[in-house]
Amino acid sequence: MTALARVRAVVGPPAAWLRSRWRHSLQVRVAATTALVSGIVVLIIGIVLLGQISAGLLDAKRHAALAEADDGLRVSTAQMSVITASGADTVRNALNNLVANLSGKGSNAGLFDVVILPQAVGQEPVVSGNVDPTTVPDRLRRLVSQSKQSYEFGPIRHEGGQSSPGLIIGEPVTSPVGTFGLYYLFPLQTEQRTLALVQRTVVVAGLVLVLLVAAIAVLVTRQVVRPVRSAAATAERLSAGHLAERMPVRGEDDLARLATSFNHMAQSLQQQITQLEDLSRLQRRFTSDVSHELRTPLTTVRMAADLLYAARDGFPTGVARSAELLQAELDRFEALLVDLLEISRHDARAVELDAEPVDLRLLVDRAVDGVAPIAARAGSDLVVRTPNAPVVAEIDPRRIERILRNLLGNALEHGDGLPVEVALAGNADAVAVTVRDHGVGLTQSEAALVFNRFWRADPSRNRRTGGTGLGLAISLEDARLHNGWLNVWGRSGHGAQFRLTVPTRAGDVLSWSPLPLEPPDARALAADDGTVADDPAVAEHPPGAAGGPSPTDATRVAGQS
Repeated sequence: MTALARVRAVVGPPAAWLRSRWRHSLQVRVAATTALVSGIVVLIIGIVLLGQISAGLLDAKRHAALAEADDGLRVSTAQMSVITASGADTVRNALNNLVANLSGKGSNAGLFDVVILPQAVGQEPVVSGNVDPTTVPDRLRRLVSQSKQSYEFGPIRHEGGQSSPGLIIGEPVTSPVGTFGLYYLFPLQTEQRTLALVQRTVVVAGLVLVLLVAAIAVLVTRQVVRPVRSAAATAERLSAGHLAERMPVRGEDDLARLATSFNHMAQSLQQQITQLEDLSRLQRRFTSDVSHELRTPLTTVRMAADLLYAARDGFPTGVARSAELLQAELDRFEALLVDLLEISRHDARAVELDAEPVDLRLLVDRAVDGVAPIAARAGSDLVVRTPNAPVVAEIDPRRIERILRNLLGNALEHGDGLPVEVALAGNADAVAVTVRDHGVGLTQSEAALVFNRFWRADPSRNRRTGGTGLGLAISLEDARLHNGWLNVWGRSGHGAQFRLTVPTRAGDVLSWSPLPLEPPDARALAADDGTVADDPAVAEHPPGAAGGPSPTDATRVAGQS
């Protein structure tokens, strides 16, 4: 493992936890933002404050030091003016006395050392203490040699190599025996310690202030976040079906009014949902009862209609035609009753899955054979592509075959006599069947409504199959009963494709489909039209991975060899 990988392994989990807390906790975001902003403000104030204090200390030190230097200049001028002899020993003794006299005085500027540098060549400097005379910078010496009083902040070196920050003030001293440079060296250790103490105080006070502000933000935010979290938890329990849940109301402030309004809303929703549930139960009961009650008279009418239909050859032409119409409408009426009973059982959650291992190739073949007469009347070929190997899944064969019949009938009804393509594919996790027609197609708005009960894309269309309008709605319920998907892709003027996907093992949850929802020719159609291919308009899951029949699959056209 590389060093970068080890660092990621150590830093990754805490960073992920912090990102999660940042995304999911308003309290953490408010506290962190408040701490960051207050920290920046404290940092700026601390920098400005330390700068002002440092400048004030140094300015006070400079003024006191300059006053001391001016006083020392007067003393030096008076003491050196009385020297008349120019002997080296005499001048040396006078300079030593002057240094001792100046360095022994008390000063408002604090302790200091004195250095006298003669400007004449060959004369030795005179110093007090253990100050290194070379500590006086050359630039300051040049200014003093020009008879100018000057000062400079810089290090003061001592014999032995030690140094400390200090203030050096230089001024010229004129006497009968020559001109000398008088330098005062004021150490700044006291000011440095004072500034360090102030700096530590500001840092500690700033950190404490930031923590206190963050703690205050946490406490204040908690008073707001706690009712919001309570409202979110109550809303989640309400959405889970616990309609009696309510928020606790404390006090009379804005949050209390929010909780009261939320509770009123929940109470109103509970009443409306209860009313809708009662109405839905009554509707389902009414549909079921009416369907059951109609079966008895329908049986009697059916028997009479069968007799009339069987004897229609002996009737006049008009009466015979009426007998045929009566027979056809009774067939449709009976199918409608069967569909109404089935949809009412789905609504009442009274259906059960009778799953067993089945080769879906057999169901596809049976469904295709069942609609072959309808395909012949419509003039449409049924192109079937199924794998050579068995495609076995645990399904309810009656319901899956009913779905396939409904999809095929719908494709033939809207296929405008063009071929209808059926494809089957499967793997260890899921099996899928697609039914593709090339007829009138669907717009996105129509595709969103195609599974609604009794919905028709064009109510004025001439019908060949005599459907009840409940076939796709029942097919969707049957697919959901298998934990499966039933989706549709449509493009106006270019047909539609329905896809049924069910798990291979009963009870499993699907994550993808072996067949794509969008047909292979969709991109070509979009290129021909100069438009972008439609997105799947009806989908209850992420689009399935691309797939399809393998090259070894069998392809046949129903009704042909």
